[in-house]
Amino acid sequence: MSLLLLFATVVLALWGAGLVWFQGPARAGRRTALAALWLAWLGGCVLWGWSPQRMATAWGLWLASLAAMLCWWSGLRPSNARDWADDVARPLHMQPLGPWSRGRQRLALERVRNFHWRSEADYDPRWERRSYDLARLASVDVAASYWMGPAIAHTLVSFGFDDGEQLVFSIEIRKRRGEKFNALAGFFRRYELALVAADERDILAVRTNVRGEQVHLYRVAMPREVMRELFVAYAREAEALRGQPRFYNTLTANCTTIVWQLARRVGARLPLDWRLLASGYLPEYLRDLGVLTPGHTLEQLRAAGDITARAGAWVAPPQADDRAAGIAFSRAIRAGMPPLPAQATEKTPE
Repeated sequence: MSLLLLFATVVLALWGAGLVWFQGPARAGRRTALAALWLAWLGGCVLWGWSPQRMATAWGLWLASLAAMLCWWSGLRPSNARDWADDVARPLHMQPLGPWSRGRQRLALERVRNFHWRSEADYDPRWERRSYDLARLASVDVAASYWMGPAIAHTLVSFGFDDGEQLVFSIEIRKRRGEKFNALAGFFRRYELALVAADERDILAVRTNVRGEQVHLYRVAMPREVMRELFVAYAREAEALRGQPRFYNTLTANCTTIVWQLARRVGARLPLDWRLLASGYLPEYLRDLGVLTPGHTLEQLRAAGDITARAGAWVAPPQADDRAAGIAFSRAIRAGMPPLPAQATEKTPE
C-alpha cells in the first residue's frame, strides 16, 4: 500500500469518526462507542485486506462503508425550525421603502438585535425595526474580535451613517439553545448560518464586556456606492437565508469568507489569501490591499482601534434616549482612531 493511499485512508476514517461524533446520538457514551466501532471496522478491513488474495474483497467492504457514510452526510439538511438560542432566534428581514434608484436607496430592517447584556445568561432581549437611507452612509469599519489566540478572530462589519448611527452585520453560527461553538463541528454540518444585524452596544459590547474578548476596529476606505451595494448585499443575503437555510462551514462558509464573497459580489477586487482562513490576520490582509487609514503603521492602527477598554469604561449619558445612547457609545469607542481622508469615500469614476 502506498503512503498516499494510507494517508487518504486514515483521513477518511477520521472524517467518518468525526461525523459520527458530531451528528450521532445525543449521549456522548454512545457516540464514542459508535466512532470507535467505525474506526475498528475500517482498520479491520485494511488489515484483513493486506493479503493480495483478500485485497479486492476488503477494499470493496471499505468503499461500501465509506459510501454509506457519504450518503448519510449528504442527506443532512439545514433547517430554520429548531429551538434556537435567543440571540439568533429571529432571522433578519429586509423591506425596501419606495422605489430604488441609483445613489438613493431606502430600506427597513426587521429584527435588528439590540440586547442589553449583563452576562451570557442575563440579558434583556430586544428586536427592533429600523429604517435606513443608504444615501447617508458615511463609513465602513471592520471589527476583529479575538477569542482564541492571535490567529483566530471573529469578523464583523459596521456601517456608519452621517448622523453617527452604526449598524453591525455579523455572520455567525445559528446556535441551538444551550449549544456552544466547536470549530471541528463546523466541518460536519452541525450548525446553520445566521446573519445578525445589531446595534454596536449589543454585538461589540457583549464581546468586550461579557465574553472577555479583545476587539479592534479598523476604518476601511470604500467609495460610497460600494458601501451601499455591500449593505444591500448583506440584507439580501439575510433574505436568502430566511428562505433557504445554509450550513456553516469552518473552512468555506464562515464569518470571514462570506464577507469576502459578498464584497466580490458587488465588484470588489479581493484576491484569495490564506489570511481569509486565519482571520486573526485579516488586518494584515486589509493593509496589503491598501484600504486602511494611510500614514499610519498597522501597529499604530491596531493600538488606536483597540476598543476593549473604552467599551468597558463607557457609561450611558444621563437621560439619553436609546438611540442617542447608541450613537454616544459608537463615538466613544472610536476616540483616538485616526480618520480616513475625505477622498477615500468619494464617488468612483463613471
